Amino acid sequence: MNSLKSFWTQYFPPSPTSSESQVGPQLLRVFVVTGGNSGLGLELVKRLYPTGATIYLACRSKERAEIAMQKVIESTNESYISTPPKLKFLYLDLNDLSSIAKSAATFCKNESRLDILWNNAGIGGSPIGTTTRQGLEGHIGVNCVGPLMFTQALLPMLRNAAQDSPGSVRIVWTASLSIESHAPVGGIRPDRVDCGITQDPPSDYAQSKVGNWWLALEGARRYAEYGIVSVAQNPGQLDTDVWKHQPWWLMILVRPTLYDKRFGVYTMLYAGFSKVLLVGDKRYVIPWGRVREWNECPPRDIVAAMDDMGPE
Repeated sequence: MNSLKSFWTQYFPPSPTSSESQVGPQLLRVFVVTGGNSGLGLELVKRLYPTGATIYLACRSKERAEIAMQKVIESTNESYISTPPKLKFLYLDLNDLSSIAKSAATFCKNESRLDILWNNAGIGGSPIGTTTRQGLEGHIGVNCVGPLMFTQALLPMLRNAAQDSPGSVRIVWTASLSIESHAPVGGIRPDRVDCGITQDPPSDYAQSKVGNWWLALEGARRYAEYGIVSVAQNPGQLDTDVWKHQPWWLMILVRPTLYDKRFGVYTMLYAGFSKVLLVGDKRYVIPWGRVREWNECPPRDIVAAMDDMGPE
């Protein structure tokens, strides 16, 4: 019954109680949004732009990033911006681990701090046989291993920012309701990770989202001493490109139940700015900006697996 209630409140959430207007000025702060050139990431950048922060769109294509930046500028009423914000491109290919350290080094060369990292980019429902350049199962590689490597490389910049404002410096991981609907027993099957290719797209995607949740929990424990908040959020059931590999007949049924991307942005902004979330906090953010204790949402077998992680 609790699992059904948890699923229902995330699939059919109440109206949002907050919006981008409550974020306030973010002058001199620096943000990175992976996948900020399209989809939910681009919608988030649009809402962050009026805050006056420096915002990096971390993605593979400079051309697409520049087109996205122009869309952001065109969608914003400049009269509401007191200090001109900065939009910047940062090359990042999560499919190729050999390039990630260079991407982080480029950021560190240009900035002395990082206030919030939204690990937003990812793939979902990719076809059977999907793999990364280093031979990892596609969803685990792009959604978990790549973002973890990128986050670790940027940790010195996050620590620098946290010296000035502990608790406001954050790493936001992107989970999903698919954890509760499609994840394998225990959350992650090592044999499926080790096989190197996608075998069951819905399940492999779901276990990568379990991986994001686990990374957020482990980050909350490891980074608390630096004053950094690490949190997972389910942005909601949204009409984004994550559905692009699904058959047309399924989308005829599913699309009417999906929400506009702007609602997912409310969840992401809450995870990034809500003062309810504290250093070391293991709570989980659900649509459209609510918190649950980390062990209140997923199935019991996944909670048990998280408990087994324990301290080092």
